[in-house]
Order: sequence, then structure tokens, then C-alpha cells
Amino acid sequence: MTTILVTGPRLDAAAVTLAEERGATLTFMPPYADEASLIAAVRETGACAILSRMGRVSAAVIAAAPALRVIAKHGAGVDNIDLAAAADRGIPVLSVPGGNAVSVAEHTMASVLAVTKQLAVLDAGMRAGRWDKPGFLGREIAGLRMGLVGIGAIARATARMAQGFGLHLAAHDPHAPDAVFTEAGVERIADLDTLLARSDILSLHCPLTAETRNLLDAPRLALLPQGAVVVNTARGGLIDEPALLAAVRAGHLSGAALDSFAAEPPSADHPFFGEPRILLSPHVAGVTAEAGARVARAAVQGALDIIEGRPVPPERIANRHLLREGAPAAEGV
Repeated sequence: MTTILVTGPRLDAAAVTLAEERGATLTFMPPYADEASLIAAVRETGACAILSRMGRVSAAVIAAAPALRVIAKHGAGVDNIDLAAAADRGIPVLSVPGGNAVSVAEHTMASVLAVTKQLAVLDAGMRAGRWDKPGFLGREIAGLRMGLVGIGAIARATARMAQGFGLHLAAHDPHAPDAVFTEAGVERIADLDTLLARSDILSLHCPLTAETRNLLDAPRLALLPQGAVVVNTARGGLIDEPALLAAVRAGHLSGAALDSFAAEPPSADHPFFGEPRILLSPHVAGVTAEAGARVARAAVQGALDIIEGRPVPPERIANRHLLREGAPAAEGV
């Protein structure tokens, strides 16, 4: 029997049907199940696939699953999965690049507008009985400079929407060819610090790696223009959180919007909760019915294709550069 362990409580109905039609059994876990619970689950179920939704898939979890053939991420980011441990076993880790790009881009632009228009602060004021029109001064985003860190599918979708608002777009991505920038109508900036210095709005769209962890630290935040806004719908570890909070409280940044955090969920006493100029959401930018259907179906399809020995597009294999040549589970990939 083919058992797929889903590290989350649910999956799009069409993806469930696809799995059932191909003879697979889905076992669901509570949100953000801890390592011990996942180890127990893979041992009990004999799972040959893990569909990663919430929480980490660690080396210990992978080691506890002797029948494991594939790990499929419900999305694009795979920093919650131990890629090297999977590769050591010859296990491909699949992602779904671009599957939620429109949803995340929409959330990004909604965040830009909410912060620059101070919507959360104004809403809280009215609910507290205040009428803050006297003394309020808003800000137009048309004509502002928006910098994108990364030029992947989400960044390009964000650029298309931002251009409709009259923003001037530039981006930094050392790994993308010039043609990607040209096609997106986005100016290429070779140096990250130069991009920061000219970005009234900075939006992060890069993966979390050893090189990008705390990419936005205090010195780099200081490079942003006075009154700039930072939006992160990528990964929380990209930002030095205490440094961001200090920059907002000092008035150097007018605000920020964060959909991801260094630790998820953040602790109940996280200092961000006391700063109304930082707009917070619980890592849901890509969680829409439409994106969920696309991503879930692609994740299930990919996992079953690997198990059944069918080919999978190389660009979907997040750890392809780590997989040992000729590893059994990677055959046909």
C-alpha cells in the first residue's frame, strides 16, 4: 500500500481524490507536529512519501522512515526540509515553483497598500473610539521605487501588479539571467546594497539559505531611505527581527509587513505584537483556495510519479544538486 504522510490537517479535495484514484492512502497530522510525533507517525504508517505542509521534516524524521521514497513540499520554499539528509538516502525533495505565485503577489501588494495607507493603525483607532482624521497624512505609492530581492515567479507576479500602481521596479538576483529582468520590465541592480539605498518599498522574494539568513541586518536596514517600508512574504529568517523592530521604532522605517517569522508561530510575547506599525499575518500569503488546489495536486502528482517510476521535471527537484549519482530513489527523475 502507498501511504503518504501529510504534515498538516487537510489537503485540497481534488488532490485527495487524485491520491485515492491512484491507490494511495493519505494520513494527516496536526498543524506543526513536533519531531517526536512525526517520527512516530512515519514508523507507524510505513509512509513511502511525506507531503510537507507545516513544520519541519528533519534528518531524524527522514532516518525513521525506511520506506521513504520522496518528500513533496506543498509550495515552493523547502527550507523546512533537511535536503542533505534526504539526498544521502537518495530521496528527491520536490517543490511546486510558481504554484502560489499569484496569491503571494496579491498578498504582497495588499501589504504594501495596508502599511503605506496605515490601514491597521486607523482601524484600531476607530475601534478605540478615536477619529484620527485631524493630523493624518497618507502617502501615495504611485511614483515610488520598489526593490525586489529575487526575481523568481512570485517576484515577477508582484512586479506585474506593482507596475499597474505606477511603481518603478528594480531587482537584485545574482542567479537569474538578464533576459528574466528584461521580460519582466524590471531594472537589474547587480549590487544588493545599491538596491536597498534606492528602494522606498523593499519586498523580499528569495529563498532562505546559509547565505541569505539575516540578509537584512541593522547595517543593511540603515541603507534604506528614510521612511521606507519592508515587506516579507518569503521566509522569516531573511530578516534580523530585533534590528527591524529597532528601525521601525526609531522612525527610520515607516512600517513593515511580515507574513513569515524566524520561529513559527512566534512566541506570545514576541515584541512585534506591541508595534502597530508592523503588520503581521500567520504565513498565509499563499494560502488561497486557488493556490491550494494547484499546489496540492502538483505535490501529490509529483510524489506518486516518483513512487511509480515516472519522470519528474528536474526543476521541481529542490535537492537535485545534492543527490548522489545513481541513487535508487532518484531513478527516472
